[in-house]
Amino acid sequence: MSGRGDAGEGSAAAREDRADAVVIGGGPAGSAAATLLARKGRRVVLLERERFPREHVGESLLPASLPILEALGALPAVEAAGFLPKHGATMVWGTDAEPWSWYFRETNRAWPSAFQVVRSEFDRILLDHARASGAEVREGCRAIEAAFADGRASGVRYRRDDGREGMIEAAWVVDASGQSALLGRALGLREWDSFFRNLALYGYFEGAARLPEPDATNIFIESCERGWCWTIPLHTGRSSVGVVLDAEAGRRAVAESGAEAAFRAHVEAAPRTAALLAGARLADGPHVVRDWSYASREVAGPGWALAGDAACFVDPLFSSGVHLALTSGLLAAALAGSALADPAIEEAAADAYRSLFLGQYRNFHQLARLFYASNRSADSYFWEARRLSGDEASGPREAFVRMVAGQSPIGYERAVIDRAPPGFAEGVAAVEAGRARRRAAVEAASPQRLAAAVPRLASGARVERRAVLDGDEFRWGRALTSEQRPEGVELSQPVARLLEAADGRASVAGLAARLASGAGLDDGAAARLTARMASAVAILYVDGAIESLAGLEDGAE
Repeated sequence: MSGRGDAGEGSAAAREDRADAVVIGGGPAGSAAATLLARKGRRVVLLERERFPREHVGESLLPASLPILEALGALPAVEAAGFLPKHGATMVWGTDAEPWSWYFRETNRAWPSAFQVVRSEFDRILLDHARASGAEVREGCRAIEAAFADGRASGVRYRRDDGREGMIEAAWVVDASGQSALLGRALGLREWDSFFRNLALYGYFEGAARLPEPDATNIFIESCERGWCWTIPLHTGRSSVGVVLDAEAGRRAVAESGAEAAFRAHVEAAPRTAALLAGARLADGPHVVRDWSYASREVAGPGWALAGDAACFVDPLFSSGVHLALTSGLLAAALAGSALADPAIEEAAADAYRSLFLGQYRNFHQLARLFYASNRSADSYFWEARRLSGDEASGPREAFVRMVAGQSPIGYERAVIDRAPPGFAEGVAAVEAGRARRRAAVEAASPQRLAAAVPRLASGARVERRAVLDGDEFRWGRALTSEQRPEGVELSQPVARLLEAADGRASVAGLAARLASGAGLDDGAAARLTARMASAVAILYVDGAIESLAGLEDGAE
């Protein structure tokens, strides 16, 4: 086999008939999935239709992606690549005509910045890392058909760039083929988004100016009458510039005047973006991306999983593409690897995959919907068609409240809360105020008072046996699901048993005593168990999964 793992060379061709898993696509989702499966000792073949490096849009990362890159082992190479740091975003959005900035450090102390990457370099780093981790990477190999046997994915037929075809039989197929979505299209799973009916024109400029410090490497987003623009500075000296338009209006503009004229006209309609580009040269593009927001009705099935853009894509306002790709790549590897190790967990792991992946997708979707609804910088068909009516507001509001009520910060949540439409910000403030009251009550209580409190689960909350994510694999565990956390909060066995026994009458100490007696613990061990139980119950109370702790706070939510 050659160092690049090309198909048809050396022993690769002789071994190509069988693998544990086939990954279609070498972007961030596919590379992440292949890396993690290979590190588990599985034979993984990754099919990539192009030969890297190859160009790709989507340069702006989120801090939440960096822990995943660290888990993959690829973060040092990304950090060494010289990409510009991304500390936040600068925007012309809402009712203010002046730019305002948002910084990741405001909500994410652990990861206060991300990167503005050149995707041809970034994606090559991840693909090379997958190869170095043991995945068999075959570039210049286009997947053309997924095979099924008895309703289960069983392999992939592909065509090399020299025209020869091959077939790889595999127990698992991970489709990370991007918007081409081989499996999703074949199974008829894609549904176009009715809210984000948008089209994008983008290109790369040389010699563009940057924002003044400290925002020089921020992404700049400017709303205008017909949509909005992005400008992303890159370490190569180029800037990625795009305009997002109504799909139908954008198609008409391209048809009537051509892509470049339409692109330049819409850039000029955003005065601050146009000022950054004064004197700059369009070096590449413009390129057109049509009808790009969609989701799949199903993202996992017998022997297969969709990852990254092959599963779903939401409007690029919050730079979610790479993060969703990396997250789903990790989860798809956990699903396939766990199912290969223990077929009995496959169905439950697939349920967990759906919940975790689509939960993040829906969060980004609601963030973008709310932020579109908040914009009042221009009155036009584009913005009026994307504002939420009062009748529609309850669904997005409730979903958004669930998202911010205890989840780790991903990116732009605080900016959205601060500038959300009337009613949304107030609702979120009410949730946060309730959490603050509960936290204050817990912090003021003595350990004895916490132990004496009587827990009652929130309406709809329940303890379930389910597959839970443990690092890069799924295993059987117990989880508490609630309105705030539909994906579930993993519980240790003692905490799960305590909550299952909570009846609104017994105290934490009383419930812990029953567990200690059943386990034959001595007095010292029983006291330590009670303290741990009280601490866990306090956390779940602040989170809202436990509705009240009688005796701790009268009238608690």
